[in-house]
Amino acid sequence: MIDRNNTIAGWVLFAGVIALGASIITGEVFKSERPEKGGFVIEGVEVEGEGGEAAKPIEFYLATADATKGEAVFKKCTACHNADQGGANALGPNLYHVFGEPIGKGRGFAFSPALAEKGGTWDWKSMDAWLASPKKFAPGTKMTFAGLGSPEDRANVMAFLNTRSPSPLPLPAAPAEGAPADAAAAGDKAAAEANVDGAQKAPNEPVVTNEEAAKGGQKNTGGDAAPVSQ
Repeated sequence: MIDRNNTIAGWVLFAGVIALGASIITGEVFKSERPEKGGFVIEGVEVEGEGGEAAKPIEFYLATADATKGEAVFKKCTACHNADQGGANALGPNLYHVFGEPIGKGRGFAFSPALAEKGGTWDWKSMDAWLASPKKFAPGTKMTFAGLGSPEDRANVMAFLNTRSPSPLPLPAAPAEGAPADAAAAGDKAAAEANVDGAQKAPNEPVVTNEEAAKGGQKNTGGDAAPVSQ
């Protein structure tokens, strides 16, 4: 009886060893690695977050924007929008004469609350932010388009939409590169040089010695006062 139990226990142990070994070997043979890029790429649609934000202000790109190229990029949007005068709304609103109009209002279209409550009007900056990432611009929007990662594409699309208006706006001039940052840095440097221990002194202000202050009936000046003359 004891021999029989030992035999059964031995076979059970042997089966466990075989199962464990098979599991290890199978795991090594069929080992899967995470793909470098998951999902399927839809041609013509940029994945949200790719491309990054423009390193320069959108006005830089608008200064040389091409409406013809923008019309070609806008074809990605025609499944939901049109920009024709008198054109009907589709899945998205008609975009004729959109610049200067309230964001998420009018046009006989049922905008999502996220966009309707955004406030403001469509201008270069707001349209740029919207085209870059609708979900970031108005979290909760019904817009499913991921956005245009290229600032050149966004500028070209805006140039095209601007032509679809009875009164197109003049495209902004490119800002002087580095001017705002340089001015701010110069201002900070001047302020730092003008302040000494938290006290600001007027230009050419004479330094009073403790000895001169005493003659005038003042107490010891301390701080930035010159030492008593020897």
